[in-house]
Amino acid sequence: MDLKILSLATDKTTDKLQEFLQTLKTDDLTDLLQSQAVKGRAVGAFLRAIFKGSPCSEEDGALRRSQVYSCCIQLIESGELQQEVASAIIGLLMLEVHHLPGPWLVELASEFVSAIREDRLVNGKSLELLPVILTALATKKEVLTCGKGDLNGEEYKRQLIDSLCSVRWAQRYVIQLTSMFKDVHLTTEEMDLVVAKVLAMFPKLNLQEIPPLVYQLLVLSSKGSRRRVLHGIIAFFSELDKQHSEEQSGDELSELVAAPADELYHVEGTIILHIVFAIKLDCELGRELLKHVKAGQQGDSSKSLYPFSIALLLSLTRMQRFEEQVFDLLKTSVVKSFKDLQLLQGSRFLQTLVPQRTCVSSMILEVVKNSVHSWDHVTQGLIELGFILMDSYGPKKTLDGKAVETGSSLSKMTNQHACKLGANILLETFKIHEMIRQEILEQVLNRVVTRTSSPINHFLDLLSDIVTYAPLILQSCSKVTETFDCLSFLPLQTVQGLLKAVQPLLKVSMSVRDSLILVLRKAMFASQLEARKSAVAGFLLLLKNFKVLGSLSSSQCSQSIGVTQVQVDVHSRYNAVANETFCLEIIDSLRRCLGQQADVRLLLYEGFYDVLRRNSQLASSIMQTLFSQLKLFYEPEPDLLPPLKLGACVLTQGSQIFLQEPLDHLLSCVHHCLAWYKNRVIPLQQGDEGEEEEGLCRELDDMLESITVRMIKSELEDFELDKSADFSQSTSVGIKNHICACLIMGVCEVLIEYNFSISNFSKSKFEEILSLFMCYKKFSDILNEKAGKGKTKMTSRTNDSLLSMKFVSDLLTALFRDSIQSHEESLSVLRSSNEFMHYAVNVALQKVQQLIRRGHVSGPDGQNPDRIFQNLCDITRVLLWRYTSIPTSVEESGRKEKGKSISLLCLEGLQKTFSAVQQFYQPRIQQFLRALDVTSTEEEGEEAGVTVTQRATFQIRQFQRSLLNLLSSEEEDFNSKEALLLIAILSTLSRLLEPSSAQFMQMLSWTSKICKEYSLEDASFCKSLMSLFFSLHVLHKSPVTLLRDLSQDIHGQLGDIDQVDIEIEKTNHFAVVNLRTAAPTVCLLVLSQAEKVLEEVDWLIAKIKGSVNQETLSAEVTPEAASSQAVPSSPLMEKAIIMQLGTLVTFFHELVQTALPSGSCVDTLLKDLSKIYSTLTAFVKYCLQVCQSSRGIPNTVEKLVKLSGSHLTPLCYSFISYVQNKRNNNPKRTEKEKAAAGTIMAKVLRETKPIPNLVFAIEQYEKFLIHLSKKSKVNLMQHMKLSTSRDFKIKGNILDMVLREDEEDESEEGSVLGLFEARSNISSLNPFKLQVYVK
Repeated sequence: MDLKILSLATDKTTDKLQEFLQTLKTDDLTDLLQSQAVKGRAVGAFLRAIFKGSPCSEEDGALRRSQVYSCCIQLIESGELQQEVASAIIGLLMLEVHHLPGPWLVELASEFVSAIREDRLVNGKSLELLPVILTALATKKEVLTCGKGDLNGEEYKRQLIDSLCSVRWAQRYVIQLTSMFKDVHLTTEEMDLVVAKVLAMFPKLNLQEIPPLVYQLLVLSSKGSRRRVLHGIIAFFSELDKQHSEEQSGDELSELVAAPADELYHVEGTIILHIVFAIKLDCELGRELLKHVKAGQQGDSSKSLYPFSIALLLSLTRMQRFEEQVFDLLKTSVVKSFKDLQLLQGSRFLQTLVPQRTCVSSMILEVVKNSVHSWDHVTQGLIELGFILMDSYGPKKTLDGKAVETGSSLSKMTNQHACKLGANILLETFKIHEMIRQEILEQVLNRVVTRTSSPINHFLDLLSDIVTYAPLILQSCSKVTETFDCLSFLPLQTVQGLLKAVQPLLKVSMSVRDSLILVLRKAMFASQLEARKSAVAGFLLLLKNFKVLGSLSSSQCSQSIGVTQVQVDVHSRYNAVANETFCLEIIDSLRRCLGQQADVRLLLYEGFYDVLRRNSQLASSIMQTLFSQLKLFYEPEPDLLPPLKLGACVLTQGSQIFLQEPLDHLLSCVHHCLAWYKNRVIPLQQGDEGEEEEGLCRELDDMLESITVRMIKSELEDFELDKSADFSQSTSVGIKNHICACLIMGVCEVLIEYNFSISNFSKSKFEEILSLFMCYKKFSDILNEKAGKGKTKMTSRTNDSLLSMKFVSDLLTALFRDSIQSHEESLSVLRSSNEFMHYAVNVALQKVQQLIRRGHVSGPDGQNPDRIFQNLCDITRVLLWRYTSIPTSVEESGRKEKGKSISLLCLEGLQKTFSAVQQFYQPRIQQFLRALDVTSTEEEGEEAGVTVTQRATFQIRQFQRSLLNLLSSEEEDFNSKEALLLIAILSTLSRLLEPSSAQFMQMLSWTSKICKEYSLEDASFCKSLMSLFFSLHVLHKSPVTLLRDLSQDIHGQLGDIDQVDIEIEKTNHFAVVNLRTAAPTVCLLVLSQAEKVLEEVDWLIAKIKGSVNQETLSAEVTPEAASSQAVPSSPLMEKAIIMQLGTLVTFFHELVQTALPSGSCVDTLLKDLSKIYSTLTAFVKYCLQVCQSSRGIPNTVEKLVKLSGSHLTPLCYSFISYVQNKRNNNPKRTEKEKAAAGTIMAKVLRETKPIPNLVFAIEQYEKFLIHLSKKSKVNLMQHMKLSTSRDFKIKGNILDMVLREDEEDESEEGSVLGLFEARSNISSLNPFKLQVYVK
């Protein structure tokens, strides 16, 4: 039968074939077709024969074709056919689809929909036919009858797609169905339906099935709906990222795809590759991605950026056309995130409204962590982003070659956070990815070498972290040794930082160490001074870090960088022996430096003590070197005065004088090395070697003793210096005398410390110390006197004391706290000298200032953070006891000397130590406060339970009592300096209080009480007190009501601008506001605070505007999701904004009626008025935006508009007139003022500029109010009195008068200057007067 059909098909005519096919029953034909298909024999020819004998023009033929189609689809889905046969059948069916009549196409398509709905498909192979059927159906123009009415082909296709997207898709066919749609022509609405359906299937699929589905979806997006596709993919994976992070933090379990993190990140990596590949083929997709992320940035960036979207953006940077845009976008996001965080941390008002979200920086670091899962396409972008952040936001300014990074407030600045993030990105990427380690290291080293003029501390810190993490890996890196070749050309600070950073590497790599030593040896003999200094610094660093066999363990070593982190045995016998030879060679090289310039010698003397402590085996060599050097400048004759050859320390070259030998530093080095050597090394020595070492120590002791005695005996004339000597910096003699005087002062300080250390509280030694101090003081007084008379200041070197911080701490403790009976008599010698105690406290103050300014102090252990911290604790404890035991008022009552009292100096020292500890030792605040509490009897367990807030409160109360005592004293006894210091200390300590604690509230209440009850006319004290009050208040709640009360007090004190007609009622909320302090002090403070409030309100408005934009975007992209989402926080924010603005309007309402003095108060007020109108305008624009949606405008907006219209705008115009009249009424300028015409012109322009800005801001506000009135159908303008008429009227009499003055000025001065001044007069007298008529 099948053969007959095939033979009939070969005839030219189809009549016989048609007749034969009509004789066959449907079942016979389908059986025959099934038999042919299963056997795979010429099924194609058989199908063509059937189609040839079944013309669509005849009803039977069309019916037969339809039956064949149904049969073939069932066969294909059965899975019984071979792959080639099934493909051949589908190919034939596709070719014949277009011949089918519309009704049969509808029937076939409906069968497919039913099969999908009922999940009757077995392998889904037949779905390849569906797009052809839908395409053919869309071409049918005739009307097709169906259950819902008569539709044409295109309309029926739309209905079928709608039905297809509304039915449930079996999980195994989602990819095939999505792929099928790419071959169908889809309208925008149809495309949106399909995309929405596919995206809705994401959560129902296994993770491994999503990448191919995303690929098909991206192919489909070429037809349109790109943004919706990207939004859906990013939203899905961002939600998965969020839920996985919640799982890790243990918050809640994921309700979506519960999959292991590794699997999720691998899938995300694959999908990112798919998206990037799609963007390469379709750039419009990339532009849509950037638009999507930027739109999200308008609101909360943490909502639009998740690890997945950040990784996607970083992958996009591999395409040059998007690279710059993406990095700019990420930089903006990072900075915005940190700024938002900083703003939130500083305002309790914002914290109550806006929940703190995950910072973008933590998400970027999450991307770094996730990139271990084969995200190679992300790593290059991460590296570039890290360096961009470090380059853009690293420290910019320098001080003494160092970056200025001081101040606790600066440590929280956005730029520093961004720079630190960049370093963290690079470090974490370095740890995870071995392939790119070389690149990161090279880029860091390149920046270290090339950026000699800008600070590079952040790069050195990163380098140190990198080397510490992987010293063994880096030993084969040639870039490090290449960098060493540039050491001679780098600044000293850079060289020191670089060598400290690579210390761990030097310990494990002999080749790198040898390369460095060669470079340093060459540098030692370089012609440039900086190169030689770098060589000395490098050698000293090596000596400190390479321990010699038998050296004492040195837990106190100040330079322990890398020692504990390097997991190799660098202390074995072989290494130690090699190190000893190596170190002795270095010391031999360094001895040659003792014949070089003073700066080189100075480095050597400052470094020897740390070397000695680290390598006690080198002690003999170092002590011999120092002994030999000291002998060169020591007079051995016991009766010869002075005992030192000061002339040999100064070098004369022609007319220039230089310091050749820093003798004071040499002596200091000898003293500290000797003290350590006697205490730590000599007791362990045995035999002949010990006797030899003891002999050297005795010789040095004798020398120092002899120098002490003879220095005390020496008079000014013995040094060839007296009060009549020349100390000016302009003559060679003066310079020489000044250098010698500084050396003598330094020697005296060193001898004071030496004698104290060996005194054992001997009275005679203390008398010698006092005599040495008097010698020091004589020279100090002379230099200060000469410096006061001369025009040039003395060099800063005279300011640095050579006393060590440890000694200062011990000396202060002995002077003020030592109550041991046996010490009483000897200490009374020192205590009897008020000047000496004054000097001791002054040096302590200087040491703390050094720490704040440089980050370290001079002298031994000056760069050891632990030792410095311990000394700070001891010094602070003594100063605190001294100040609280002997108040300033008691001390000053019987005081005759000029200058600050000891108590006041102690208070100044306390203020600086508290600041220094917060700046450098924030994590150790608890330990610091515990050290101050000398009366504490708590056990260790109890101490752990005492919080920082509780300890800080104890200290705060002491200073509160002191301030109250000061305020309660008579006004003539009020010490302004002491009060300012107390306020500064209270401000510093108050930062340690937890804002939610009862102690913080007590501090706030106390400060408020002081402001309300005490009236002082000291403007500086008032400013400090009010600043403290505001800083506390903003952490409790918004200060707007406080500002309103203060503005009423200012108004009451200064009077009204219309003093004749209005008598104002004086309010007295705060006694601190009086006639003396109201303006400019308090006025400028409240205006500054109002600016901060306006900044917060602007930020909130931008936030809710961004939320509305995101809602709109979501509605466009996913209407069904947007309709179910609400934003409950917006009405709360709107209400808060309206409350803030309303109270600020009343605040400005008071100030614009106040008779403020001309100058900064008026200028600042005019600028701030412009700002509040700009903020009001921004809020009205937001209301316009909201009004377009169904929500309408908030009910309270009308009240705010009414308040601004009645209480502010009219008064602003009155205030403008008041300001102009006040300036016009100024007396005529003198000749001297006329000579300074340029200055006057600048002042006039500066003073008048805010007025037009304010008028423009008011007009803009009114303009958008009109728009809002039209949109909202609420007449908001009924509350506004429009200033509609502004006529320029030429007043002839004023013009004539000004022109006459113009002619007089020209005749007097004969220059263009007179003409300019006349024009200024015209401007100030305003003949073209701006008349404002208020209707």
